Amino acid sequence: MVRTFILIMLSLAALAACKNSGQKFDATGTFEATEVIVSSEISGKIISLNINEGDTVSANKTVGVVDAEGISLQKEQVEASISSLNEKTADVSPQVKLLQDQLAVQQSQLNNLLHEQKRIEKLVAQDAATGKQLDDINAQIDVVKKQMNVTKQQIAVQQSNVSTQNRAVLSESKPLQKRVAQLDDQLKRANIINPINGTILTKYAEAGELTSTGKALYKIADLSTLKLRAYVTGDQLSQIKLGQKVKVMVDAGKEQYKEMNGNITWISDKAEFTPKTIQTKEERANLVYAIKIDVKNDGYLKIGMYGEVMFK
Repeated sequence: MVRTFILIMLSLAALAACKNSGQKFDATGTFEATEVIVSSEISGKIISLNINEGDTVSANKTVGVVDAEGISLQKEQVEASISSLNEKTADVSPQVKLLQDQLAVQQSQLNNLLHEQKRIEKLVAQDAATGKQLDDINAQIDVVKKQMNVTKQQIAVQQSNVSTQNRAVLSESKPLQKRVAQLDDQLKRANIINPINGTILTKYAEAGELTSTGKALYKIADLSTLKLRAYVTGDQLSQIKLGQKVKVMVDAGKEQYKEMNGNITWISDKAEFTPKTIQTKEERANLVYAIKIDVKNDGYLKIGMYGEVMFK
């Protein structure tokens, strides 16, 4: 707040000085840029940080690496756990094979009994066998059929139990795979990726140093277009609008100015400085509003440099 007040007062003082010297400037201010502080996304030792102050760096370029050996080891451990899950699963084939062999024997017994049943039925029809013999063979057939049903149920139960057991074991795979994905993401974050096209303003760390998550590594800003933050009075608001083209003048030597084109991109909707009591029209004109003007930088403009504005 204090910094903003001081900046406003300096701007107004500079504007007054310009008017006193015969120059007719409508507003004055200082140039600024959108600065981005790039921080480490993981903790560890900085393996490399290939930037220097003043370097121009493109967006999405890898400018350094943070040691992530610990994360790699964690990933290998989780992948080993996933592989071991298959060894924990049970194979139902041997138990089922025994029961299927038993079922085949029972089927053979049933076939023999059915053949014997037909033979006895013929003998009974010829009065060569008794009804009791036929009843006995029917009873044996019924017993074998029940035994076969039990065996089939045992096969189904074995398959179901082993399948349930295996599903419980393999269900651990999905959480482990998610963990692998998380570790892969952390490994990617070990690379320091520059976020924007710009110039390195300040470098805070060097290769070989230890860093932590969120710790600043360097500051970068796009200096191709700078913003002139200037201040206008309340009665000047009616003279300007968003998108308006203006003339920007910067010092180019004693009593000389370099003229550049600018574009108003922002107008504050609140006064930066307001008198305690506002009653008359003249006092309302003392309200100060901030504006921002985009100016293409040909290399001459610097952050903090003063600039004057003339509305076209």
